[in-house]
Amino acid sequence: PAASASRLQFHTQLAHGSPTGRVEGFDSARELYAKIAEVFRIDPAEIMFCTLNTHKADMDKLLGAQIGLEDFIFAHIKGQRKEVEILKTDDVLGLTITDNGTGCAFIKRIKEGSLMDQTKMICVGDHIETINGKNVSDCRHYEVAKMLKDLEKGQMFKLELIEPMKAFEKLEPRSKGGTLPEAKISRGRETLRLRTKGPATVEEMPTEVEEKAIKKVDELLETYMGIRDIELAATMVEAGRDKKNPDEFAVALDETLGDFAFPDEFVFDVWGAIGDAKQGRL
Repeated sequence: PAASASRLQFHTQLAHGSPTGRVEGFDSARELYAKIAEVFRIDPAEIMFCTLNTHKADMDKLLGAQIGLEDFIFAHIKGQRKEVEILKTDDVLGLTITDNGTGCAFIKRIKEGSLMDQTKMICVGDHIETINGKNVSDCRHYEVAKMLKDLEKGQMFKLELIEPMKAFEKLEPRSKGGTLPEAKISRGRETLRLRTKGPATVEEMPTEVEEKAIKKVDELLETYMGIRDIELAATMVEAGRDKKNPDEFAVALDETLGDFAFPDEFVFDVWGAIGDAKQGRL
């Protein structure tokens, strides 16, 4: 599978408009972004995120761990910069953060009625570049989420943001992303599974049970860590596939995802979610 994966070709465009290019021979998101950048002669760091089969900044169509073999990749690149000062009047800001796997954390969801929802300059898809003057461009999503959470209540704070470049056509209405609709991870019977470590592989679509488990783990990531990350959720479900108890699962997570330092109760809840999916309780 790894050998055939390296020969797969995908069509790609810049989301705000460009000719169609082709990319092949990548194993991770980082390598994919480098290939897309090469096609369009831009710096890979300019690419904020990619969506599948839509040029819109649709957070339910984000490229994650799986790319369907027929999927068309749209790359959203950095556009206008903006600064905003906010008084933190609530413990919870109402932002969910994700990242593109190459050091660009951006806003995946704004909770309706939250403090950030009232700040109309801040939009879904915006990359958070600095927090109170500290550059967080190379920080992972969980680090950015923690910094935002740790901001002192009752104090002003400043964000510098970069929005995705928009086409000149009629702009879409601002998306609040209240509740996430059911979203398939990809289409088609086979998908290319990207990995942070090791080669990409062509695999069957996740089973319905695995897909339910991945969705639930993604929700738990938001609850515990303020992030959404389908690739991370898929990796965690994969790590628990043949484990017999939560202790074995915790060891496997540590070996695969040692950077994260997940709280024990989170690991236990993820193990429970995987078990619920296997037993048909989700």
